Amino acid sequence: MSRRLKTTMALALVIIMAIGLFAGCSNKTETGSKEEQTTNESAQGSAEQQASQTADDNKSFHSDKPLTFTMLYNDNPGYPYKEDWLLWQAITDKTNVTLDVTVVPMSDYAQKRSLLISTGEAPYIIPKTYHPDEVQFIPSGAILPISDYIDKMPNFSRQVKEWGLEEELNTYKQKDGKFYLLPGLHEILTPDYGLAIRTDILKQNNIPVPNTWDEMYSALKKLKELYPDSYPLSDRYQGNCLLNLAAPTFGKAAAGWGAGDGMYYDRDNDKFIFYPTTDDYKNFLAYFNKLVKEGLMDPESFTQSDDQAIQKFVTNKSFVMCTNSQHLLGLRETMDTTVGSGKYEVKKIIPPAGPAGAVVTGSRLENGIMISSKAKDDPNFEQLLKFIDWLWYSDEGQILCKWGVEGTTYKRTSDGGFELMPDITFLWMNPNGKKDLRKDFGFGNGNFILMYGGPKYLAESYMSPEDKEFVNEVNSKRTLLPVAPPILYDEDQREQANMIDTPLMDYVKSMTLKFILGDASLDTDWDKYVQDCKQKGSDRLVQLANEVYQNTKDIIK
Repeated sequence: MSRRLKTTMALALVIIMAIGLFAGCSNKTETGSKEEQTTNESAQGSAEQQASQTADDNKSFHSDKPLTFTMLYNDNPGYPYKEDWLLWQAITDKTNVTLDVTVVPMSDYAQKRSLLISTGEAPYIIPKTYHPDEVQFIPSGAILPISDYIDKMPNFSRQVKEWGLEEELNTYKQKDGKFYLLPGLHEILTPDYGLAIRTDILKQNNIPVPNTWDEMYSALKKLKELYPDSYPLSDRYQGNCLLNLAAPTFGKAAAGWGAGDGMYYDRDNDKFIFYPTTDDYKNFLAYFNKLVKEGLMDPESFTQSDDQAIQKFVTNKSFVMCTNSQHLLGLRETMDTTVGSGKYEVKKIIPPAGPAGAVVTGSRLENGIMISSKAKDDPNFEQLLKFIDWLWYSDEGQILCKWGVEGTTYKRTSDGGFELMPDITFLWMNPNGKKDLRKDFGFGNGNFILMYGGPKYLAESYMSPEDKEFVNEVNSKRTLLPVAPPILYDEDQREQANMIDTPLMDYVKSMTLKFILGDASLDTDWDKYVQDCKQKGSDRLVQLANEVYQNTKDIIK
């Protein structure tokens, strides 16, 4: 059956059965998983050595007979699916495997994935799944406990061991001690978000680039004196990025995108606490309240649109805001028009250090693959595992998926790196190329690769020099905080926790903004806030979390 016919039939099935059956999982875009890595010439030079080691260990894959495996395909409108992409033929030429893909638009991917799994129509390979989305499919037995089969996946196992990812992988385990999602793996932390700052303005006024939040305060205060009509810090992303970066540097705290369920793992005492009522969290709120009170931070940071924040930045109404590498490029394009090319300088700086030190949070695990349970009954199941292991986790497979076919889409450089052929463009490379590596050939495809994931040398091959510098700074100047162990709730316990947590954290987030904006006082209203959290169940949530953790923590060892 052709891929195109399969696509049509699958979508017809979805339309017929979708009404009223399933709520969609939150959709995550391919660019939402983008992170970055560091520059290291010696690592790049070792590319051929690492690929050779892979071959020496007999971790390559080629089937003795032609095989066909089914796969769900997340169709990104930025590079719409093409049946004649070189990608498909290259995979077959290398492995003797043909992929029969069921194509689903990215906008409907989570919902239609759920429908196909629940009706038993899901393909064997189900990529682009973000933890914990897989949990909903575990009770029905529709997806494999893939941890039972890791001994058949030497490349995945090697990366987990060599890169020290065991503790992070444990966070994917369920109460049965198994995990059901094969995550993408990063050798190092590859952060993308930082603070965009007008370094030209800082240089003109002899203001040092801030390395700590105290230095940030001093810099903002000086900028306010020089530009009294400005809010030196006017953030985008409704402040979620800024608070997420800052809170952990104050100690037992989290906020913004990282707010979570209010649980913080106290490693010293091996227990969970409710961080929104800690002194560390109070100090974190006090810092940002001071910025707002003194006119150093725009109170609209938590409500304005990204476009409004950008407009303030490009007109000298602000000088600092959160960004990622993609949005930084867009910001510069706008400033080339408003300020003039070459008349300004904007740099993305790493998250400042705080009272708890120069620390960052993050994970080296990424979106990954579920495998349909029906795959285990296929006589070629073991070959399927080896194929997945090679294509997604071997250096050889990742090079193919990232760069394509040597001599056709790329060539190797003298230092062991990678270079696109002159007529091909991608990301920041060869901007005048006539063909796009992803749109015209299918490589660099989010269903098969992590943009900046995998081995360090290979991840760096996609990075601009500026991105490499940023990631190198984070990894060399900041300490990645260890991940918290999972709380292995069963279905009833999880429901009980959610019933407490959802309204409780809604209250916490509301009060967080009130404390920062000055609508509530940390001097007179804090104690009542703490008591309100307790009345809304914070103590019960902590008790439940610790009971479950203590009773199940041996499972993840």
